[in-house]
Amino acid sequence: MDTKIQDYISSQPKDRQKILSELHTLIIINDKTITPVIESMMGKEMILYKGKKMMKYGLASMKEYMSLHALPIYMNKPLHAKYEKLLNKASFQKGCINFTSAEQMPLAVVAQFITDCSVIDLEKIREDQLKKKKTAKKK
Repeated sequence: MDTKIQDYISSQPKDRQKILSELHTLIIINDKTITPVIESMMGKEMILYKGKKMMKYGLASMKEYMSLHALPIYMNKPLHAKYEKLLNKASFQKGCINFTSAEQMPLAVVAQFITDCSVIDLEKIREDQLKKKKTAKKK
């Protein structure tokens, strides 16, 4: 594990370190399109998992909870609905899953979630959106 990532996880409360480490490992094993870095998002330092041009996931330890940000569920309502049912002990927002314990994030389900998200090419979706916008302006 990258030293900066390990330092970030080690700096979190003891009761959160194991689940954060396990989730980090699941993300990097199940989505080969990303690279993890420590950066700030929404004013909070966290692990960001970036594709070529943009963030795909974020793993954060907030004051009251931990959070797995996942842009693919923000853009894909069926995927969001599927995992909202499967991870029903966690709290779902538009593009993130908030949780307070490992029990709310069963590792087998999270592994499948990341695998399902891994095939979503956010950069391609964004490029297509920009092309449509440019085409619409020409008309």
